[in-house]
Order: sequence, then C-alpha cells, then structure tokens
Amino acid sequence: MATHRAVQVASAGAALELTDVDTVAPGRGEVCIKVSACGICGTDAHFVHGGFPDMTWPLTPGHEIAGTIAELGEGVEEFAVGDRVAVGWFGGNCNHCDPCRKGIFIHCANAKVPGWQYPGGYAESVRVPETALARIPAGLSDAEAAPMGCAGVTTYNALRHTRARAGDRVAILGVGGLGHLGVQWSRAMGFETIAIARGTEKAGDAKKLGAHHYIDSTSVNVSEALRTLGGVAVVLATAGNSQAMADTVGGLLPQGELVTIGVTPEPLPISPVQLITPGLSIIGHPSGTAKDVEETMHFALLSGVRAWIDELPLEQAAEGYAALEEGRAHYRTVLTA
Repeated sequence: MATHRAVQVASAGAALELTDVDTVAPGRGEVCIKVSACGICGTDAHFVHGGFPDMTWPLTPGHEIAGTIAELGEGVEEFAVGDRVAVGWFGGNCNHCDPCRKGIFIHCANAKVPGWQYPGGYAESVRVPETALARIPAGLSDAEAAPMGCAGVTTYNALRHTRARAGDRVAILGVGGLGHLGVQWSRAMGFETIAIARGTEKAGDAKKLGAHHYIDSTSVNVSEALRTLGGVAVVLATAGNSQAMADTVGGLLPQGELVTIGVTPEPLPISPVQLITPGLSIIGHPSGTAKDVEETMHFALLSGVRAWIDELPLEQAAEGYAALEEGRAHYRTVLTA
C-alpha cells in the first residue's frame, strides 16, 4: 500500500512526530487531496491535549487545509482531479439530520472536523468529504487560502452577520491569529475600526492592518475608552479571555452585539442588568460552511485582506506548534509541502 508523511500525536499531550502512514483511497462521496498548505490554529492545541470529546489516537491535527484534488471517490460529481480546494473547520456534513434538512449545515448533528473526526492536514495527503470542499479562486495562493478555512471565515462570517452597517463603529478584541484578520475585514467592510489588545506592542500592527483607533486594555478602562470614542455597535471578541470580553460590554451602544469567537471554558462575568436596559445581545458564532469559505476567499481577493503568515515546511510542524503554545508564533503559521 502507498504511504505518505503525516504528523501524529500518539496520546493526549504527547509530542508531534512526523511519520509514514498508509494512504487510503477515498470512499464514496470523498476525495483525496494532495496538501500543499495547512495553517496552525490555536484550536489545534485543544486537540493535541485531548480537549474535545470522543477523540481517537493517534491524531493528525490541522483544519486549515489547501491543496489539489488527487483522487475522486465514487459518486463525486461536482469536483475533478486537479481542482484547487480548501477545507476548514467545517469538514463536511451529512445532509440527513434535522439541522441539515433545515439548511443550517454548520450545525450538522454528524459534523466532521479535520483533526477530530478524521485525520487533519498536517500531512502530505488528506481524505475528506466532498461537502467540505471550497474552491480556491485564481489569484489566491494555497498558503494564502489555507487560513481562510478557519481564521478567515470565522471572523469574516461573524462580522457580516451582525447588524452593523458601513460607517458604524466596530471593535475587535484581540490582535492575534483571528483578530488581525478581524481588523482587516472590519476596515474593508467600511466600519470605523477599533482594535483592543493588551499593552502597546500591537499598536503599530493594528494601524497597519487598518484600525482607526487602538486601545491598550492594560492602561485604561476599556468600556470607558469605547464610550469616549462614541460607543460601538459590535464587539468581535477574538481573544479567548472571558473577563476581557466582559470588560467591553459597557462600551456597546443600545442594541449592540458582543460576538464571541475566542475559545475559553470560563464563564462570562456579565449580569443581566448590564444587558436588559440597553437591549444588548451576546452571540456565539461557529465558523462557516464550505460555501462561506468560498465567499470569504472571494472577498479577500476583492478587498486585499490576507492573513499575515510565516511559512514552515511540514518537517518543522513540531517547531511551529511549539511557537504557538509558547506565544512566539506570528499571526498565522502555515505548513507547506
């Protein structure tokens, strides 16, 4: 049987090791992708440490995948060998469960996430369902496309589903792997954009990314600073810190929205009285489907928005992952074949 190289984690918290694994032919409704790029996402750390239910080992992480279809399984009709495709957090849906029958595929009861329900993209080859595939447009490289499957679509899709309109003030909490894209999308959508982060280290980058204003959350009361600027219609909370999210609520305008995409298990320290009189909403936003990823990449081409990436070869996956865990990573690290 043919083999390919893949990064595996033998058990929860174990080291990332590059090894040879069997290349399995795609089943019905699946394709095999020759991976050329895969982003390293903060959620990968939750996978590596066994932070999700029903995980199986060994595990191959990676849910920001870009590459070329190398083989088609039976029944695949909408894609062809040689097509350039991306696969993100949305790794396929069943089309049979109640959420799918209602058309809300992102909430599929049998959803599949690369690196969780099947081996992910820290590999030379990956087998995925056809329903997970997003076509990469000409003009976007595979390395540029890969982060759009998770970081890109999550931030873009969250912002475009808010009630904010061009000219409204929007704050992005956190200027990291998600937030640096959120700032760019916000500016491209015509919002007066406010970046919020700890310290002054990110201030220069925030302005380069398109922020009109920068708030150092360590030196001021964030809600007061937002009110001084006139208040905001939306806070997109990309930082996985519940207290930091709560600290923005007082800066929301009436009927404002706090949209949470930064992952943390800690409860939000927000009281109903803070929400009721101004009619505020707190919303959890779950990434986007393959079609949403396609639309994200299309808007990236129109707007010039790109993830700021460092590229590393697959052989250095453990090094790139360690940089993420230790806080040394660039905004997005992308493994390339």
